[in-house]
Amino acid sequence: MSALPLSSAALLKSAADRVRSARPELADGLDLSSTQALRAVRAGLHGRRAPADEALAVVVIGRLDLPRWVRETCAFALALAPGRREAWRRSFTRTVYLAGSPSNLRERFAFDHVAGDDSMAWAGPAPGTETATLRRLLKAFEAAHELTAQRPVTVTVPGRPDARTPVHRELYIATARVSVTAALVHVNHLLAEAVLDGLIGPGDRLTLRFVPRLTGLGARLAVLRVDTDVHRPDELQAYAGLTTEV
Repeated sequence: MSALPLSSAALLKSAADRVRSARPELADGLDLSSTQALRAVRAGLHGRRAPADEALAVVVIGRLDLPRWVRETCAFALALAPGRREAWRRSFTRTVYLAGSPSNLRERFAFDHVAGDDSMAWAGPAPGTETATLRRLLKAFEAAHELTAQRPVTVTVPGRPDARTPVHRELYIATARVSVTAALVHVNHLLAEAVLDGLIGPGDRLTLRFVPRLTGLGARLAVLRVDTDVHRPDELQAYAGLTTEV
């Protein structure tokens, strides 16, 4: 896969391709020619979905350790059955983050994936009605402070490798004016969709690299997480990127 530049046109193409990948049956009728048009399309798609058609994942976070969260997020996505994968992709891998103790909730709620140390747990993806009680019980996970740059760390994706040989990729995460909560949202979308697309598999190694911005890296990025720049709503920003094999 060729490297992705970070020009405005490349950012728009990356964001538009995500919409086309999630909803290919609508692609020919969508105007994805500008940031404003893309924002209107996404708002319309979110607004027209009926709750029963939306596949929603829920993450309960008791203690947040970002490298562990990356590892467990990949494990959760890898374990999904094909039907759930497809439904979640069509819902743009929507995920809700809640604050709570998984160990105190396991007797009341059936989680689909739980971290080995009980620090985090995942439910779904499923129609919102299936997790409504859990979402009413717990408050949203809020960490509004800016994500702190950390030293690079490498995690190994859980699971036994199949016929595909494990690879090593770098995961770049933007930190400048990005809250911890926002970083979770952006990196979750990138990781989940990379798993669903086969870019991340069991046994792969991911080296997390924290940078103020993804511009000027010189790295060969295979996929980007692009969203509206919250400080400049008419522009797009790359919040995370996964490299080609290193």
